[in-house]
Amino acid sequence: MQSLRRTRPESLEDITIQVAIVRPGPIQGGAVNPYIERRQRLRVDPDYRIPYDHPSLEPVLRETLGTIIFQDQVLEVAIAFAGFTPGEAEGLRRAMSRKRSDAAIRAHHERFVTGAQRMQGVDEATAERVFSMIRGFSGFGFPKAHGAAFGLLAYQSTWLRVHYGPELLCSLLNEQPMGFYPPDALVHEAQRRGIAVLPPDVNESGVECDIDSGGRVRIGLGYVRGVRRQEVEEIVAARRSGGRFRNLAGLASRASAGASSLELLAWSGACDSLAPCERAEDERGKQGAGPGAARRIALWQLGVATPGHTVAGGTQLALPLDLPAPPSLRDQSTWESMLADYGTTGLTTSHHPLALLREQLPADAVTSRDLETRAHGQKVRAAGLVVARQRPGTANGIVFVLLEDEYGTINLIVPPLVYERHRLTVRTEPLVFVEGKLERFAAAGGAINVLVRRITPIATPDRPLAEVKDFSMLDERERRRIAQNKVAAAADASDSATPGADDFRAVAPAVMSFASGRRR
Repeated sequence: MQSLRRTRPESLEDITIQVAIVRPGPIQGGAVNPYIERRQRLRVDPDYRIPYDHPSLEPVLRETLGTIIFQDQVLEVAIAFAGFTPGEAEGLRRAMSRKRSDAAIRAHHERFVTGAQRMQGVDEATAERVFSMIRGFSGFGFPKAHGAAFGLLAYQSTWLRVHYGPELLCSLLNEQPMGFYPPDALVHEAQRRGIAVLPPDVNESGVECDIDSGGRVRIGLGYVRGVRRQEVEEIVAARRSGGRFRNLAGLASRASAGASSLELLAWSGACDSLAPCERAEDERGKQGAGPGAARRIALWQLGVATPGHTVAGGTQLALPLDLPAPPSLRDQSTWESMLADYGTTGLTTSHHPLALLREQLPADAVTSRDLETRAHGQKVRAAGLVVARQRPGTANGIVFVLLEDEYGTINLIVPPLVYERHRLTVRTEPLVFVEGKLERFAAAGGAINVLVRRITPIATPDRPLAEVKDFSMLDERERRRIAQNKVAAAADASDSATPGADDFRAVAPAVMSFASGRRR
C-alpha cells in the first residue's frame, strides 16, 4: 500500500507492475528501487531516458523501465540477450521455480554469460550484472498474467469500495475467512468512512450479514460463535413465518435453538431488544436495571426459560410461559460489553478498544491522525490494536506490524534487535504501546512509518495491575458503607466472571501473520 504513494499507478498496466514488484523475486533481483526512482523521474521530466544495460534489452524491459519484474521477462531476456533457445529459456525459468534452485541455476549461469559475450559482445561484468537480475527470481516472482489478474481484482475492489461501500463490506463479511484483514478491521475501516454497521439482532438479522432499507450493514446471526447454522436458520424462519419475537419467552418457545445457543445469542447482544431493561422505580422505590444490563437480563431469563427442542419429524415447541422478573443486576460497563462482542462474534460495532483506553494512556501519546502533522525524525509514542504482523524472509529480520486505533492505522517497523528484546510482546500481545521515531521520506511519497525503539503491552481495565487494601477494620467498615451507596462501585469479583470479560487477550480478534495465516 505504501509503495502506491511512490509509484502512483495510472493504468491497469501500472497496477499490474505494482502488484508484481512487491514479491521476493523483484526485491532480491534489485528491481524495486530502480523502477520507482525511474518512474518518479519520468513524472518530473517526461524526456528522461531510461538506462538499459544493453540496447537488446530495451524492447524486452521497456514496460518495466529497464528492470526485470515478471517471470515472462526472464525468458525474453535470456533469448534476446544471451541467445537462449525457447527450450533453454524455459529450463532456466523452471530452475528458478524450484524450492532449491541454486544448483539448477548454476548450470545455466555459464551458458548465459558465454552466450551474452558471443552474441552481444558485452564484457563479463555486464553479463554478470544482467544475470544477477535474473537470479533474484529464484526467490519468487509473478508471471505477468498473474499480476494482471491481481491488478484487475485490486482495481475492481477499489471501485466497489468507493461506489458501493456497504455492499462490498457485507460481501466481504459473508465470505470470511478470507483476505488480509480480519472482520473487525473491515468493520472499523468502514465505520471511519461513514458506513453504519449494526450488531446482530434476533428480530432484525438474517443468517448472514445484510443491508437494511437505510443502507446500513447488519451483522448476521451466523456470526455468533458456537451457535449451529441450522439453529440460526430456524430462528430466522420462525420469525418470518410467525412474526417478530415480542419477548424472550416467545423467542425461547418458538425457536428450536438449545439453551446454550440461546445464552450465546444473549451474550452477543442479539437479544437486547427483547430484554425488559427500562429503568423505573418499583413499589418499594428501588430502581430496576438500566439499558446497560440488557445482556445480563437476557442471559438470566433465557437461562430459566424452557426452549423448544428437536424431535423426530420436527421441533417440539415449549409453552410461552411468562418468565420470572430478573433480580437487580448491575449495568455492564462499556468495556465489558466490548469484550462480550469480541468473545461471541470476533468483532465489535460499538467502541474501538483504543477509544476506551485513550484516557489511561500517557498525555503525549499520539493517534494515527496526529501522525499526519508530525515532522520526519520526531520522537513519537502511540498505541493500537495489532491487526497484522509480518516478518518476510527478504527483510533481514525486520518485523512489520500494522496497528489500528480509533482513527486509522499505524505502520510499525521493528528492527531485529528491538524484536529480539521484545519478542514475546511483538508476537503475542493484542494491544501494544510503542515508542520510536517517525519516518516520512519524500522519496517514499510521504508514507508514514514509526521506527520502533520500545514496545510494551497495554494494561487493560479488565485486569488491574494492583489494588491497595486497607486492613484497618474501622476504615474497612466505612469503606464498605460508602461503596454500598455507589452503584458504579458495586461490582465484585463474582459479577466480573462473565464470558469474555476475563482478559482481552482471550477474545482479541485474529491477527494476520505473514506466511502463517491468522493467529493471535
